[in-house]
Amino acid sequence: MQKSLKDINPSKVEEFITQIRGDVVLQNDKQYDNARQVYNAMIDKYPSLIAYCQDVTDVRLSVNFARDNNLLLAIRGGGHNGGGLGICNDGVVIDLSRLKNVRVDTSDNTVRVAGGNLWGEVDHVTHSYGLAIPAGIISTTGVGGLTLGGGVGYLSRKFGLTIDNLLEADMVLADGSLVTTNKDCYPELFWAIRGGGGNFGIVTSFKFQAHLLSTVIGGPTLWPIEQTEEIMEWYHQFIHNAPEDLNGFIATMVIPGDPFPSELHDKAFCGIVWCYTGDSDRFESDFKEVRSKSPIFEFVGEMPYPAIQTLFDGLLPPGLQFYWRGDYFKDLGAEVKVIHREFGSKIPTPLSQMHMYPLSGAAARVSNTDTPWAYRDAKYAGVIVGIDPDPTNAEKITHWCKSYWEALHPYSAGGSYSNFMMEEGQERVQACYQHNYPRLLEIKTKYDPDNLFRVNQNIRP
Repeated sequence: MQKSLKDINPSKVEEFITQIRGDVVLQNDKQYDNARQVYNAMIDKYPSLIAYCQDVTDVRLSVNFARDNNLLLAIRGGGHNGGGLGICNDGVVIDLSRLKNVRVDTSDNTVRVAGGNLWGEVDHVTHSYGLAIPAGIISTTGVGGLTLGGGVGYLSRKFGLTIDNLLEADMVLADGSLVTTNKDCYPELFWAIRGGGGNFGIVTSFKFQAHLLSTVIGGPTLWPIEQTEEIMEWYHQFIHNAPEDLNGFIATMVIPGDPFPSELHDKAFCGIVWCYTGDSDRFESDFKEVRSKSPIFEFVGEMPYPAIQTLFDGLLPPGLQFYWRGDYFKDLGAEVKVIHREFGSKIPTPLSQMHMYPLSGAAARVSNTDTPWAYRDAKYAGVIVGIDPDPTNAEKITHWCKSYWEALHPYSAGGSYSNFMMEEGQERVQACYQHNYPRLLEIKTKYDPDNLFRVNQNIRP
């Protein structure tokens, strides 16, 4: 039976605190309110104890403490999870933010990354070697959460999802043991963590395959929101036939202000944010068709790869109100395009937006059963995000997001990228993994039969 910290003998709590090298924050500590904050300010949860683990032994001790005392356990890496699944009420939070280390092996261009690193910290190191690992689109995202959910981003068409570049992981399991998993060692566990989320243990170290990439050509092009249907019709035909060096996610958005020209401020647009990884002398020919669609604004240029990863960091700092919902799509039919124009025309706040990330090229060459990521045959991973700094607008952005999603969902492939989900119930979790769910369930039952790791998009044993 689940307990709270007040049910535990104080001597056991004190023993745990003295055992670990990192800091432990309790509810009566002055730093508690800061310690419980996560990226999404709409999440307001009150754990009993937050353990800032200094090393792997701290992680093992924290897992054992939570398990042996029947305490709810949440794992926090970067804290970016939209549904707030890196924190919990009343239980224990294992915070990995002090487990940081990035080490490049130039003999094979592999990279070891600790479980608490953020992607910006990884990019800082790998870029100095002329290398990059496929990740997302925000540099403050945690490596662990994004990787375990799949990892869609700027480099997906060229180099695949983040999980397609994962070679190995060190994990603390529910019994407190530390294992190394790869294609040869605990292969079923290695299969499960490449998209199955944090259901199976805590990854304290990742080993990735990196790729030669120093600079990209990227940035946004914009069209009036009234052209949404026309641009989406063209984009759907164009992007999946374009060279794999060219990627771009399509969006409905409002331009919130600087650094964009003043005549664009507070107006709705259909936009595409591009990232080109090919030779600069081929860019003009590969991009010619985009310019033939006469965007009313273009801010596309050459930049270091870490620069495009940080392009939106300033607009989306921690502490905003977030509500998001997602779906996969296999097509952008007439009804879908109309819905995007309709809801894109009534975006409620300047930071709220919709993104559709293309799934083709390298990301689509992996089969639907090679990893738990069950929608390799989809064309897009879509997400609708209501965002605003003001808590009084929380209901407004949530209503817009839910209404937008409810209108689109009947035309979707039926499931969602797990990293684009709130707490939406077991049926949605199963739809996320579809035919791979029974295999995930079997592995979960083997490695975590008591469901210690359940503050996530949970696979219930």
